[in-house]
This record gives sequence, C-alpha cells and structure tokens, in this order.
Amino acid sequence: MSKIFETRVAAVGPEAQSMVEDANMLILFGQGAPADLAEFCFTIDNNNLTGSLKSDGKVLIDTQEYRITAVGDLVETNLKNLGHITISFDGSKEKTLPGTLHVEGNGLPQLSSGTLVQFWD
Repeated sequence: MSKIFETRVAAVGPEAQSMVEDANMLILFGQGAPADLAEFCFTIDNNNLTGSLKSDGKVLIDTQEYRITAVGDLVETNLKNLGHITISFDGSKEKTLPGTLHVEGNGLPQLSSGTLVQFWD
C-alpha cells in the first residue's frame, strides 16, 4: 500500500466532534469552508491527493485504521478542489452521496487540532 494523502487537522468546528459521535460521520474541509458548514467541520490545510481512493484502501486517523468500503463519485474531485470530504463510519458497500467516503473499523475517532489523517491505496 502507498500513502496517497496526508494532512493534519488545523481547526475544529464547535459541532464537528458531535457529528462523529451522533451521526457517525466526519467532515473535512480546506481553509475557507462556508460559515454555515464550518461549525461542523474539521479544517485541514492540504488537498494534494496523489492517487486514487478505492475500496479496500485504508484511512488512518492518528493510529486508528478504517477500511474503505465505498467511494462516492465526487470524493476525489472535492478533496482536490476544496479539501472537502465526508467520511461515513457506516461500512456501507454502496455509494450514497457523491462526496462521501464509506469506511468500517472499530470505534469512532476522537479528532482535535493536530490529528493526523492519512489515506492509503
């Protein structure tokens, strides 16, 4: 496996962690997220995706590992253009929303400023 993306959380919206805990999803967004969305986002400072996200790849959030189960049609485009991606911890094998990456793993992550996020193909 090769690392195709790495970033650190630069800022945490006041409702971002509750989205993880209550909705089983997290939202990453580059600098300049719309104000009405920013409060639910983990702000990142990198949108340099160097490969393709695909099922059976992995997401690492600090040391927690999640297996990718489905990739929405706009995930890569949104990540490259906006630094924006939604990660759903539902383990779905079906794409739901075009900007959503579905993953499965044990437990939900706790993110804070400085948390490392990596994608591996």
